Amino acid sequence: MLDDQGTVVGWSGTAQDLTGFCADEVHGRPVQELVTDLSHDPRGVTQWPTTGRVRLRHRCGNTIDVTFRTTRVSGSAGVLVLAAPTPHVADHQHGAAFLRALSAQNRITIALHDTDLTTAQTNAMPDSPDGGPLQPGARLGDVLCAEDAGSIEAVLRQVLETGVPVIHRNQRVSWRHHPARRLALSLSAFRLEDARGRPAGVAALYIDDTDQLRARRQLDLAHEVAERVGGSLDVARTVQGLADVLVPAFGDLAAVDLAEAVFDGDEPAERKGGGDLHLRNAALAPTTAVWPSGIQRGNLVPPLSDHPLLLRFQHGETVVYGRDDYVALIGGPQLAEQFLPHDTHAVMVAPLHARGLTLGAIVVWRTGPSEPFTADEVDLMRQIASRGALAIDNARRYTREHRAAMALQQRLLPPATTDTPAAETAGVYLPTGRGAGTSGDWYDAIPLPSLRLALVAGDVIGHGIPASATMGRLRAAIQTLADLELEPDELLTRIADLVQRLAAEAPPGDHDAMGATCLYAVYDPVTRRCAMASAGHPPPVLVRPDGSAETVDLLPGPPLAVCGLPYETTTIDIEPGSVLALYTDGLIHRGAHDVGDGLRRLTDALAISCRPDRALDDTGRALLDDLVDQAPRDDATLLLARTRAVPAEDTARWQIPADPAAVSQAREWATRQLTAWGLHDLLFTTELIVSELVTNAIRYGRPPAELRLLRHGVLVCEVTDSNSAQPRLRRARTTDEGGRGLFLVAQLAERWGCRHGQNHKTIWSEQPIVRAH
Repeated sequence: MLDDQGTVVGWSGTAQDLTGFCADEVHGRPVQELVTDLSHDPRGVTQWPTTGRVRLRHRCGNTIDVTFRTTRVSGSAGVLVLAAPTPHVADHQHGAAFLRALSAQNRITIALHDTDLTTAQTNAMPDSPDGGPLQPGARLGDVLCAEDAGSIEAVLRQVLETGVPVIHRNQRVSWRHHPARRLALSLSAFRLEDARGRPAGVAALYIDDTDQLRARRQLDLAHEVAERVGGSLDVARTVQGLADVLVPAFGDLAAVDLAEAVFDGDEPAERKGGGDLHLRNAALAPTTAVWPSGIQRGNLVPPLSDHPLLLRFQHGETVVYGRDDYVALIGGPQLAEQFLPHDTHAVMVAPLHARGLTLGAIVVWRTGPSEPFTADEVDLMRQIASRGALAIDNARRYTREHRAAMALQQRLLPPATTDTPAAETAGVYLPTGRGAGTSGDWYDAIPLPSLRLALVAGDVIGHGIPASATMGRLRAAIQTLADLELEPDELLTRIADLVQRLAAEAPPGDHDAMGATCLYAVYDPVTRRCAMASAGHPPPVLVRPDGSAETVDLLPGPPLAVCGLPYETTTIDIEPGSVLALYTDGLIHRGAHDVGDGLRRLTDALAISCRPDRALDDTGRALLDDLVDQAPRDDATLLLARTRAVPAEDTARWQIPADPAAVSQAREWATRQLTAWGLHDLLFTTELIVSELVTNAIRYGRPPAELRLLRHGVLVCEVTDSNSAQPRLRRARTTDEGGRGLFLVAQLAERWGCRHGQNHKTIWSEQPIVRAH
């Protein structure tokens, strides 16, 4: 204390602690003797500075930097001086400023709770629903839902008991009077202690992280859409993945509606205004929800009214409908029960717009106590819809290409079943589950002259339409060469030459992609023998009538893309009623299994499934279902042929002597045999055909020669000699004595031809047998 002359008249114990001078040493002394930097004489001063900073002398000779504050004592002329070391004052001022700033943050609530967790002091509870802060004397349960309040109080009680602070504990809470309004709080708490170190309460900081959490969730949702949507090229799986991502992260219910044309891979028509938009529901989430009767997967979206918000949607905007607006859009209250989920209060509709096309719409409903949509969520939905539309459009374009490839492949394949004198056949084809949808696998069953049957299985390198186109060219070439009745090894050699030419014609980058494997087999029901050759193709499996099955042992040649290496024909005997199975490698490649294991599985399955009482097409489909993965890595093709035999009584053969007189004898043989068969209406034409063919064999051929007649739906007449020269059909002049033989045969027979074997040739003709009904 100073009097009006600046003399020390009072000195506290803390002043002695600060300066080292006791009260007796300073009483009655001018204050200027204690201050080193006081520039004026304080005696007679009428106005003392209210605050300032000076240096005080210490008894030990040092100085002390202090900050002071003065105030006049009422009823006295004395002045009270309060001083403290400047660093302490600065710390106090900074701390106070910090506390004031912290308390002023509207997203940070500071609460001091006593030992029973009653609020002793707080700045405010942010955004309380009743309009006021958490008042002193109240508990958290007065503001928060009971469950959330109990959870936070359990944490505070643990801090109070253990003294271990809690830092940044995330807590989701709901207001007691507004349960739908959820907050994300970050809780930090530490124990308060009295001077003796006993627990005096808990200080808690509640930081509102709702906006940050919402931003993180929106970012996570965008990332999840990027990861999960677009990973499939199937339209249905793409839209279902998009709907699943949105629930519950974005809304309570979600649906994706697509234009009907999109399901088929086509481009949707542009439509403006209300009416039938030709949209069909493609996905719902969650699928287990109780949906209204009108909202079911596959249902058409009802005609919509010409609402202003609909026009905004059709111009590419994401729009939010209130319940009343949405009811008006779908046609009024009478349709609300069918097309509006229960307790809906907000609907967001976003167009799926890509490459100038509106493919459909995303519809998200919020129901019950959930919060309304925000502007940020509208922007996020716009981004999600844009990414989803691109994924759907990619799937749509793939669907179109896949359908085109499949249509081409199916058109190029032969009928699934055939029934010929040599065998009944059934072919099944399963396209790959990935890539462009087809790999160019094919099968074929080609009827040949003399009741024989050619069986083909092939696999083209590559996928999609190029592979299907190559397959079509190879199949046409094989059918053409098969009509020439070449041996299997010679036919494959010529096909290999064709593949080389196709590779040379292909663009430079596609040379290595041109190639194929092929198995070609010819079965003769008269001799009951099958000749076959392989160009890098898996061997066939033979199932005998007794149920035993084995892989045919043949030596495969190189694939068709490789020229210069020979092919080898293998001939086996086949009992009637046996099943010969030709296939492509997609049927024996399954997962990581070895090809040998796959072939053994196929052989065992054929032995079990190929029963005489079971239709071949049923057997083929069942085998594909059992042996092929759900999403096969390659095409799978299977051709089953159940062999038949021409009975011995339906064939006749004679050796022809090298004598012109044998022509009349051959006519007698043929007449006698046709009479025995009851084919009287073919006697005249057959005599002429036999006469001309035998005459040519004796005149131009080499012995030995043979005449053979076959009866099975058609009458086949064959003459074989040892001269490999190709006969030639020509037009004889009016003065020529010969040259009309083959011309007459061509006129009398339905068809005729010549095939070559090793060191022999056979000229044949066919005449239809007309049965009386």
